[in-house]
Amino acid sequence: MIKKDVVIIGSGPAGLFTGINIDGRKLDTVILEKKSSAGKKLLISGGGQCNITHSGNISDFLDKYGDKKRYLRNTLYGFTNEDLVEFFEKRGLEMEIEESGKIFPKTRKAEDVLNILLNGLKKNNVKVEYNTQVLDVEYKDKLEKFIVKTSGKDYEAKNLVIASGGKSYPNTGSTGDGFTVAEKFGHKIVKPKPVLTPMYVKDYSFKNLSGISVKVGLSLWRDSKKIKETIGDMLFTHINLSGPVVLDFSRYVNPGDILKINFLHDKNKEFFRKEVIDSLQNYGSKYIKTFISDLNIPNRLGEKIIEISGIKKDKICAEITKDQREKLIENLTEMNLKVDRLGDYHLAMVTSGGIDLNEINRKTMESKFIKNLYFAGEVMDIDGDTGGYNIQWAFSSGYAVGRFINENA
Repeated sequence: MIKKDVVIIGSGPAGLFTGINIDGRKLDTVILEKKSSAGKKLLISGGGQCNITHSGNISDFLDKYGDKKRYLRNTLYGFTNEDLVEFFEKRGLEMEIEESGKIFPKTRKAEDVLNILLNGLKKNNVKVEYNTQVLDVEYKDKLEKFIVKTSGKDYEAKNLVIASGGKSYPNTGSTGDGFTVAEKFGHKIVKPKPVLTPMYVKDYSFKNLSGISVKVGLSLWRDSKKIKETIGDMLFTHINLSGPVVLDFSRYVNPGDILKINFLHDKNKEFFRKEVIDSLQNYGSKYIKTFISDLNIPNRLGEKIIEISGIKKDKICAEITKDQREKLIENLTEMNLKVDRLGDYHLAMVTSGGIDLNEINRKTMESKFIKNLYFAGEVMDIDGDTGGYNIQWAFSSGYAVGRFINENA
């Protein structure tokens, strides 16, 4: 039995940053990683370029995590996006901001981010034990110690940090192991589901539009009630709908829900109806595809909308019937698509659900049930929008855990 002050399960950004912020000179700390190397999911984030966080005021972050604003405030304000950028730039890795606000390392290499974290651990005297699968965890009340049994060595520790991620991208090692440990200690797991993932819709007829991205208004309907609406960029692929607006929306969507797409995001249906009637009269002998093109809709998408509306693309505007006109208006401003399913964990960037936040101290990330049991990162019931918000949460929560363990030592 190897005795440690702190055992951290998982070597993603949350686990690594917890290890960096623990005082390794005073607290003997080890990170357990079941894969052969650290940060596998970090290395594929942002297409391997690592969208590490987002620019802007940290107060703007709070609305990027669904309804979790109240829980997040202390942790995000405790270690902000500016703090994160400063951490890396002080260690020689400059950052750059895209027009969208996304922040990347200037090198555009996720491995540069990982190397700084691993060097930070080394300087802090924190070791990562690779190829080490956690098999069981027990808590000895009288000793106030955790017993961690692994595929290799067994450990005894005063503090245990679960930073093993969710279930997304399971090939990187995120297979929900932390949920099992948390449940053993009495924690409730909010049902996990894949999010930041594409949506598959019934009777998908947009295969030939693959690669086209367009700004749309998107609304979600369930049982004839509007659940949510937003505006953003949607991407057609050969098999599904993707792009930032779809990925961010996926946390709210269930199979069977209706998506209503407004390709003229700045115009509502009723206002547009009058505009169409007037315009079709003015266009007269011009082709309907010319009218659609003048709405700044990509040509291939315009032709598909015309086809779905039951109109031949070589038809002139003066020949459009009232029924065809109404179908065209409907498909331009409220195209209805029924959700068949969401992309699975192999496609999802993040897991929604996880350890119930009501059972975790929002300032310290400590379990309300077991003293010195902590959680960091995606294992908790927190998921953010695309754009660096999830990685920021991993770093902010890891920072909070590390600092509190120091204070409590």
